[in-house]
Amino acid sequence: MIVVGVSALYHDAACAVLVDGELVAAAQEERFTRRRYEPAMPAQAMRACLRQGGLTIADVDRIAYYESPAARLSRQLWQGLPDLPSAAPHWFGRLDADRPYREIRELLGYDGPVMSVTHHEAHAASAFYCSGFAESALLTADAVGEWTTTSYGRGGPEGIELFEEVSFPHSLGLLYSAVTSYLGFDVNSDEYKVMGLAPYGRPTLVGRVETLVENLAGGQFRLDQSCFDFSTPDRMYRDALAQRIGAPPRARDEPVTQFHRDLARSVQHVLEEILLDKVRYLSRQTGSDNLSYAGGVALNCVANARIRRDGPFTAHFIQPAAGDAGGAIGAAAIVHHRETGTYTRRRLSDARLGPAYDTGELQRALDLAGVPYLSYRGREGDLVADVAAMIAAGKVVGWYQGRMEFGPRALGARSILADPRGRDTRDHLNALVKQREAFRPFAPAVAAERARDFFDLDVASPFMLDVAQVRDPDALPAVTHVDGSARLQTVDAAVNRRFHALLTAFGALTGYPILLNTSFNLRGEPIVCTPADALAGLVRCRLDALAVEDIVLRRADLPPDWHDIVDDVAPVRPGGIPTDVYSFV
Repeated sequence: MIVVGVSALYHDAACAVLVDGELVAAAQEERFTRRRYEPAMPAQAMRACLRQGGLTIADVDRIAYYESPAARLSRQLWQGLPDLPSAAPHWFGRLDADRPYREIRELLGYDGPVMSVTHHEAHAASAFYCSGFAESALLTADAVGEWTTTSYGRGGPEGIELFEEVSFPHSLGLLYSAVTSYLGFDVNSDEYKVMGLAPYGRPTLVGRVETLVENLAGGQFRLDQSCFDFSTPDRMYRDALAQRIGAPPRARDEPVTQFHRDLARSVQHVLEEILLDKVRYLSRQTGSDNLSYAGGVALNCVANARIRRDGPFTAHFIQPAAGDAGGAIGAAAIVHHRETGTYTRRRLSDARLGPAYDTGELQRALDLAGVPYLSYRGREGDLVADVAAMIAAGKVVGWYQGRMEFGPRALGARSILADPRGRDTRDHLNALVKQREAFRPFAPAVAAERARDFFDLDVASPFMLDVAQVRDPDALPAVTHVDGSARLQTVDAAVNRRFHALLTAFGALTGYPILLNTSFNLRGEPIVCTPADALAGLVRCRLDALAVEDIVLRRADLPPDWHDIVDDVAPVRPGGIPTDVYSFV
């Protein structure tokens, strides 16, 4: 049976394809439209995924949608009622619970059965069915999906069961997003900046943050709604929040002060403590040693590390596409299990689920333009040796290889790589290459078999969803955060052979089989998808070189008019998510 999972019309639309229960492809629509967090029905992603699997839309037996449109609509209407006079003109034209099904038929060209699951079922399934566990406790946590913000459940041979939920407006994800907004960052986009800022602060405001959320018995908690307004998602808080916190909100263009750092640290601490309490409750309820975890909050790798270190579970699996994109996988997995009574119990070890592209067209274009390049076809050993030597000499290299990653992390297929030993590397990358805030840390990728030599971590971390202390921070300053930690990726040779070979080659030169690995994109743009996107990134990200499969280009060799050529080949498109992702108001 061929099932296509779809998440759409909220943010981070995506598609996933299962063939007889096997996940064969998954991709986010933003990578194709070049609009970050693209919410539209993922027509381009679906075509790419079907093509990757050698399929057409006529081969599809079921499409699975990742939420209940009617339940979501009921929550949005309830949310908008207090502001009915001002909101009505905005949402009257959008009272359409049939829209997802209609667009699946019209935009995806599918006329077969369409089945929906609930949002948090999709999250839970995306984790459990990819975990490899025979049975598992299930935890989901995000901003909101339909009416649910957190859920607790069990997974086993009979499928998944969610036995308790926390209902909107009480949400750990929305609490974190509200503080993100209060700190002058973008909601549903910049929460990771708060996580990155937190280690610069002190938990001096924990007491004030704890007044915003009451941790109740069992799986429940409650937000003080006098401080929040989730009908205005570009702000999400009331004036009472400033009074409670003790300072006015930060404007976007204001400098980040120690108070802001302390607030970030404090909300991170409160989040971790509540999550720890809830996973202990979940363990008592299920008796399982295994935890499968998904939802946007599961992208908080610092909290994940606390759950791993201090929580009750002995084995963990976090869905690498933990946000809404991953719901496409979960929806497809649930529908396949319900329709066939079977599922594939195989642990997901590789997030490179997107399309791969032939570089023949790129090579012909370079030849026509007279652009010099090096071809390493049939010489992989020379390729990794030469790229490793460039990086060891201080060069910043774009690394574009094979199938694109699914989820928010670049994991060695669409990456920017640099030397982790350089003391000025982080500032250079933040200022010139990534064009982002100076406090943002960078992550290391390390050959898996050598990870324990350099990091205090005794488990694999293939998806950059965990943090560990760096054993010698002075040796790896570019990837060591201010608190001595790193959000690392462990790279297994059996999973990503070429990237592992590059790490090994760099280790042979330097003694450190480690590279700084950051996503191949500029600030505010999606990760590159096609070779044309990568070529544009070589210029726009001011990289020194680009390795596209077996082709290596150096920026110094590009002709003077290359900027104009790039703009024609891969134009910049406006990005961003709708401001009303949580309500119609």
